[in-house]
Amino acid sequence: MESSLQNFKFARFQFSLKALACLNLPEYKGSALRGGFGHAFKKVVCALRTKECPDCLLKEKCIYSYIFETPPPSNSRLMRKYPSAPHPFVLLPPLEDDRTYEPGEKLEFQLTLIGKAIDYLPYFIYTFEELGKMGLGKGRGKFSLEEVKSIGERTRVKGEGARSATGERCKERGEGRESIYSGKEKILRQLPAPLRSDLSPLTYHPTPITLHLLFLTPTRLKFEGELTSDLKFHIFFRNLLRRISLLSYFHCGEELKVDFRGLIKDSEAIQIKDSHLRWHDWERYSARQDTRMKLGGFIGRIDFSGDLSDFWPYLSLGEFIHVGKGSSFGLGKYEILS
Repeated sequence: MESSLQNFKFARFQFSLKALACLNLPEYKGSALRGGFGHAFKKVVCALRTKECPDCLLKEKCIYSYIFETPPPSNSRLMRKYPSAPHPFVLLPPLEDDRTYEPGEKLEFQLTLIGKAIDYLPYFIYTFEELGKMGLGKGRGKFSLEEVKSIGERTRVKGEGARSATGERCKERGEGRESIYSGKEKILRQLPAPLRSDLSPLTYHPTPITLHLLFLTPTRLKFEGELTSDLKFHIFFRNLLRRISLLSYFHCGEELKVDFRGLIKDSEAIQIKDSHLRWHDWERYSARQDTRMKLGGFIGRIDFSGDLSDFWPYLSLGEFIHVGKGSSFGLGKYEILS
């Protein structure tokens, strides 16, 4: 089980911004961060700005195309008929209710880079430096990038909480954060080793227990071509396994070798124990399509029960890479509760 994910690597970072002018952001800040990043990123790296990515001869070698459009390579065995593969990054916005940041106030968000995209961290840093000069949100408020920190593994120690691999009760310790970039010095220090899914900080005793999931950002899952608000475990797991599989194939250089049919069949036996999910509607403006888009999803808590032992590696990884549509701007963020 672990060996199937051994080459799935990712790295997590915390970006700290300081408002230089008033920042007015939408209800869900992830859309503004990703939209602003995409606009600035194209200005920074695109060689032929007059062309759209699908028509560009450079699309298979272009950093912007790889990160933000992510077309499947011409020799791809998967998704050859699709215009894009899952993006190799996740921007998780601050989940606070504040929408206005006065000059001097801080705004922090997290960035997860997957596989080959980890090497492009300097481009993300430089792009957010440039976006600060261009401005963000309504009124194009300026900001400065103050600091970037790497986020290490969470660890669990003996105590109250989920079971460890040895069956001992555990409780979670905080995540380590190390400063790797200062906006004043403009120096990027050596990066720590990327996290690996087979060394996941969340390992559990393989016995039938209850799974408590808390969805923190709107989560949009499709089943049989339709968005679902009636969440069943197999629908959640189908979407998660597909996302992990595609990210592994396109960005980590390895096709996932697992019994997909067997896992899906087993996932259908997991039952809902309790559910407190609710649907949350929100809108975002798409500059590329020049239209407002309604993007609802469910948030809240749901508990599942059954033999979950085969699912833990994927559930654990999903905490960091999210699940469902819109993951690149932070949708589908969930946590496993002890």
